Amino acid sequence: MSTDAAIDSLVQVVLIDDDPHLRQALSQTLDLAGLKILSLAEAAGLAERIERDWPGVIVSDIRMPGIDGLQLLQQLHALDNELPVLLITGHGDVPLAVQAMRAGAYDFLEKPFASDALLDSVRRGLALRRLVLDNRSLRLALSDRTELSTRLVGQSAPMSRLREQIGALAATRADVLILGETGAGKEVVARALHDLSNRRNGPFVAINAGALAESVVESELFGHEPGAFTGAQKRRIGKFEFANGGTLFLDEIESMSLDVQVKLLRLLQERVVERLGGNQLIPLDIRIIAATKEDLRQAADQGRFRADLYYRLNVASLRIPPLRERGEDALMLFQHYADAASERHGLAPHQLLPGQRALLLRHTWPGNVRELQNAAERFALGLEMALDNPEASTAQPALAPLHGNLSEQVESFERSLIAAEMARPHNSMRSLAEALGTPRKTLHDKLRKHGLNFAAGDDND
Repeated sequence: MSTDAAIDSLVQVVLIDDDPHLRQALSQTLDLAGLKILSLAEAAGLAERIERDWPGVIVSDIRMPGIDGLQLLQQLHALDNELPVLLITGHGDVPLAVQAMRAGAYDFLEKPFASDALLDSVRRGLALRRLVLDNRSLRLALSDRTELSTRLVGQSAPMSRLREQIGALAATRADVLILGETGAGKEVVARALHDLSNRRNGPFVAINAGALAESVVESELFGHEPGAFTGAQKRRIGKFEFANGGTLFLDEIESMSLDVQVKLLRLLQERVVERLGGNQLIPLDIRIIAATKEDLRQAADQGRFRADLYYRLNVASLRIPPLRERGEDALMLFQHYADAASERHGLAPHQLLPGQRALLLRHTWPGNVRELQNAAERFALGLEMALDNPEASTAQPALAPLHGNLSEQVESFERSLIAAEMARPHNSMRSLAEALGTPRKTLHDKLRKHGLNFAAGDDND
């Protein structure tokens, strides 16, 4: 029997018996019942052809030359111990069959048996197999969902939608275009798509096109042969070829020259790569995940990006929401990264206090998750830091763990709130006082107490 091809997933029953007459009779019974069967005279090589999640049932005689039914049972259960194996026994083999049942056989039939008995056992085995595979799929889905929730932290609607989209796209062969601002986590999403796909055991190769010098980008991506250009003394395998069998993540694709874009378009359409200076077309089994922080449609309209490449990439796209659109996810993320940093540095974790939570929610996070992660690291280390806000005329308030008694914490909280409002546009002390809901004289006193200076506008306005 050939062992080259896996058993078709449409096959519901594999029947093995060395008696050709019995095998033919049993095959007819199963066929008339509408079951798709594969009939074999021997068990040799069968275990190598069965995939772990094959959805069928094995029916096998016990006594056969070569590999007998018990040996086959052992081989199959080494692959999948939940695969239903139904054994056929002769009159004197019942004790042997009982032993096989203890070893994990699903059922056994003693010769001679009625056709209905065979059909009933096979159908029950198929129902059990469907239940087993459904449970596996559910466990895998729950595992993937948990893994995604760990990688892409957040309970906001945009993040829930993003996780659902990743789960739907990961198992496909589609190339993906990721859209997101700087620091939003584009490589995290690309890695999740790879790790949740059937390419997870293949390479994941990440390359930032914007960080490559124009003189080396083609060699880096496509490779080259010796003598392809001055200094090319030996063959170089490019990133696309190195990622064969896996995933290549190409960040900042908008920075690629138009000439390189032409070659990328050909690679996407034909799934072949040709090294610089070479004549051989190398077939690729590769998934491309591209990422950009720009509007590629607008770039195409302006002639900076090829329209045909844009349309080829935009078949399946994922938009990563910026942190400012994710509401209280910022608090969850901040605490998550701060706790991780505390554990990494062997420090006691700090909890965010109400005033600090308010500051985080009011911040616009121009650097997105990357900025938040850095802020959380400093928070965990007990360092003060100013949150960057390009729209503010002054720095945002320092954010650091609060310590001391209640009075000290209240004063620190008050200072943080005043400083946070000062970071907003105010052209007078009156405007600032009204925003804080306090008289100007009281505000003057508090500014002096907390060492804060407000220079904008006229104090008498």
